[in-house]
Amino acid sequence: MAERALGLLSATELLSKLRDREVSSRELLAHFTQRRATYNDQLNAIVTVDDEAAERAALAADEQLAAGAQTPPLLGLPMTIKDAIATKGMRSTGGAVELADHVPDADAQVVAHVRSAGAVVFGKTNLPRWSADVQAYNEIFGTTNNPWDLSCGPGGSSGGAAAAIAAGLTGAEIGSDIGGSVRLPAHFAGVCGHKPSFGIVPQLGYISHTSYQTGEPDVNVLGPIARSVDDCELLLDVIAGPRQDLASAWKLTLPPARHERPSDFRVGAHLDDPSVPVSAEVAEALDMAVQALETSGINVDRTAWPQDLAFEDVRDVGLPLISAATSPARGGQAFEAMQQIVLDPTGHPETQQMRSRATAMFHRDWLLLSEQRELNRHKWTRFFGDFDVLLAPVAHVAAFPHQQEGTLYDRTLLVDGVERPYTEVIMWTSQFGYVGLPSTVVPVAVSPRGVPVGIQVVGPHLGDRTTLAFARHLEELLGGYQVPPNFT
Repeated sequence: MAERALGLLSATELLSKLRDREVSSRELLAHFTQRRATYNDQLNAIVTVDDEAAERAALAADEQLAAGAQTPPLLGLPMTIKDAIATKGMRSTGGAVELADHVPDADAQVVAHVRSAGAVVFGKTNLPRWSADVQAYNEIFGTTNNPWDLSCGPGGSSGGAAAAIAAGLTGAEIGSDIGGSVRLPAHFAGVCGHKPSFGIVPQLGYISHTSYQTGEPDVNVLGPIARSVDDCELLLDVIAGPRQDLASAWKLTLPPARHERPSDFRVGAHLDDPSVPVSAEVAEALDMAVQALETSGINVDRTAWPQDLAFEDVRDVGLPLISAATSPARGGQAFEAMQQIVLDPTGHPETQQMRSRATAMFHRDWLLLSEQRELNRHKWTRFFGDFDVLLAPVAHVAAFPHQQEGTLYDRTLLVDGVERPYTEVIMWTSQFGYVGLPSTVVPVAVSPRGVPVGIQVVGPHLGDRTTLAFARHLEELLGGYQVPPNFT
């Protein structure tokens, strides 16, 4: 196999080259700049850059590397940040026209962490308005294309991030995930992504509406997107920890992976469900992945699922909680329209009725939903007493053609000849997200039509190192990230 271009190497490999003085940070930044000039017009993945500030940061990194002292973990690594995360001195819009010219005067805490770790932040990546779609397009920057098939989207909402990683335009990325916005793009674009356990990565500076997040938004997390599982764990170690205002009182120490040897893992799998049946191409890829595990000597219980937990709870409990968490972005006329739908739902799609009820619900209703969530969390805790990880689809489909007509509520997707609701795309990710579980996505196959398929490795709350460890085994077994054919 021909040697990969620098930009297609993992962040871990690039950092090793930087430490060994095989390449300088300025040379690496120039390499990514050249790849951006060559490929970004096709993808529209990176939408804002600050080359001058990045050059200064790269120069400072090179000077520190030359000094030979102990270096921070990301020193000299050029990387980008999803445009929903505030980045000091760099336009950060959340994909919303209201913030089209907005330049924050402070970094989100995760951005501050990666800068403190030595990263060279040079740009921002595309997304949908307020991170509220499974595609990546908005009125400011337009549409991001999937490097595996330019007629398709790279998923959302961190779609620009995943496309940039897949095409080798950046060294690493930080995205956000409330309904699958890290995991879905990783699956659609053929890269790795990690949705951390809820609460372990500070979210201050997340731009989900015009006034930002001043606290910790429910369900949502910020997490890494990269070309390897090692990269995801490296980035997680940099960004995880207490909020700055709480750091004087506590620290975070994640437990180690439950096992070192893959054969010791107790593995469950739930690869399909009548509630959201997966497409033939996804089913084939996931079955092949599990067969490879079984052939390698790992027993996989394909009937695994928490006792007494209804899969449908994701519709009845999870999606309303997610919709409530994203409701601050729906103000003014949009909120008034939703109130009217609650009063008279006749003729409105079921999903729109649900989002309207969730947006306009009484606090009492939210508390009751949250109680049911806690009951379901306990069921998962018991489940992960018997299993270490659960393997599941990321979505019931692989990358699909751009679809921007209509709304989230009335769009449909043709799946194996059957027209199905567009909103089903987030069901498999929301199933684990609303209860706060960690999930690592790793590519396992390329389908016959030439697009990637990923798998979720889900684990117990705070079991992030366990999901990462098993995802690393899948990566080694099945090859992990592959370079899209036209981006070598």
